[in-house]
Amino acid sequence: QVQLVESGGGLVQAGGSLTLSCAASGRTLSVGRMGWFRQAPGKERDFVAGINWSGSSTYYPDSVKGRFTISRDNAKNTVYLLMTSLKPEDTAVYYCAAGLALPPARRPDQYDYWGQGTQVTVSS
Repeated sequence: QVQLVESGGGLVQAGGSLTLSCAASGRTLSVGRMGWFRQAPGKERDFVAGINWSGSSTYYPDSVKGRFTISRDNAKNTVYLLMTSLKPEDTAVYYCAAGLALPPARRPDQYDYWGQGTQVTVSS
């Protein structure tokens, strides 16, 4: 089992920045990839960033590319999501996810473990 705990959400003005953290514990050596997703009320859960466990590969959808950056700290078993130039449409609950397989993945069903989510609200 892998446990994930997100933190860092909050209220920010449009154009501002926010950094989310995801602390992993348990069988972290079995994890092949990590990702961040978000879900707004009434909408599907969308992929926003992914990283392999070594940190050598990152990938993003066009909607956040150039604004969001995913990174990881091996020593702390923590993955981060730096969000800049935030827009009101970025408002959502953000979830951290871990997958046991290695290849990059963008669908929620390709991840095996999930955090509880953290709310990000961007005001206009």
